[in-house]
Amino acid sequence: MPVLFLGHGSPMNAIEENEFVSGFRNIAKSIPKPNAILCVSAHWETKGTFVTAMENPSTIHDFGGFPKELFDVQYPAPGSPELAKATKKLIKNTDVSLDDKWGLDHGAWSVIKHLYPNADVPVIQLSLDYSQSPQYHYELAQQIKSLREKGVLVIGSGNMVHNLRMVAWDKLNAPGYGFDWAIEASEKMKKFILDGDHKQLINFRSQGIAFDLAIPTPEHYLPLLYSLALKEEGEQVSLFNDKPVAGSLTMTSVKIG
Repeated sequence: MPVLFLGHGSPMNAIEENEFVSGFRNIAKSIPKPNAILCVSAHWETKGTFVTAMENPSTIHDFGGFPKELFDVQYPAPGSPELAKATKKLIKNTDVSLDDKWGLDHGAWSVIKHLYPNADVPVIQLSLDYSQSPQYHYELAQQIKSLREKGVLVIGSGNMVHNLRMVAWDKLNAPGYGFDWAIEASEKMKKFILDGDHKQLINFRSQGIAFDLAIPTPEHYLPLLYSLALKEEGEQVSLFNDKPVAGSLTMTSVKIG
């Protein structure tokens, strides 16, 4: 299976019709239908590493201040206890705990619902251990490469540039507007991605002020490293939904393979 990193943006993308939602749908048409999905979402941070292992994960509405219509959305995809156990077995550099409490957060369901609207593909989530380094996350992800050969679509869901404190609210509905530092960071990130220079992306804290502004906290960026870690030598990498939004966010998404 290919690998995806999806810039998920606002939870409202779950119910709105826009160019980014179209991008998600189009990318699903370009890849084989997976046997299952493993999603690494910016919105599940834990101490330690967990994987959801329930038969029927709940739809988590982990946000506030949005219309009732968004809270009414349910994405009843099944889970896969078998895939959760297989993932746990593959990861050797830490103990992975099977989780029966989380479910699917909006980093997962708000985008996966556009890829597979019938909720007919099993979905599990792998958590982000907030106590660990970027190098650790990259190396952990490399251990699950073999899932690709079993028809598992691995999705990292976050945003490469994600600074909510600096959002230009007056530009919210004008995709394409980015602050100078956001554009600078985005262009550097994309060059590193397309050049296969993962080392620079892992060492994002040594890339200067534009990266520091783009990644004030790492949780939305780390899912990108999970996706990139699964790339095989010589595999094609392409970008889509490649636009800034509201000054301080980018929706740039990546397809590998």
